[in-house]
Amino acid sequence: MTPDLVALAAEVLSRARARGETIATAESCTGGLVAACLTEVAGASDVVDRGFVTYSNAAKRQMLGVTAATLEATGAVSEETAIEMAEGALRNSAASRSVSITGIAGPGGSEHKPEGRVCFALAQTGVPTVSLTCEFGALGRSAVREAAAREALQLLKI
Repeated sequence: MTPDLVALAAEVLSRARARGETIATAESCTGGLVAACLTEVAGASDVVDRGFVTYSNAAKRQMLGVTAATLEATGAVSEETAIEMAEGALRNSAASRSVSITGIAGPGGSEHKPEGRVCFALAQTGVPTVSLTCEFGALGRSAVREAAAREALQLLKI
């Protein structure tokens, strides 16, 4: 984890603290990197409630309530799945906001879902969930994971 990611995480925590918010993460391709960045900052425990690492589809279903129908219709790498992940993290935690990440860090991918495609969602109590997809490209596994963590932290900063 790079110093700029930790600095960004510190900014996220400071803003959340000022707003009285708590955070949960739901991560697939980043494998807990966002939660690790947040908890790298001393004192994060007053803001970070929990992190879900749901790498498999079964974990997405069991831990977050992502529906089999969504996974079948849109696949794990989709904004629809990201939305269900974020909303499931919010529902299954004491957090007031959550961010989710699901994507293809590489190597690999397909014509329809290329390497470097990552979908995100931000869910907040009493606010409609927002989602987005970033095409980071075939930067290599570590670089895609770091870029995805950075984007998720930026979403949490909003």
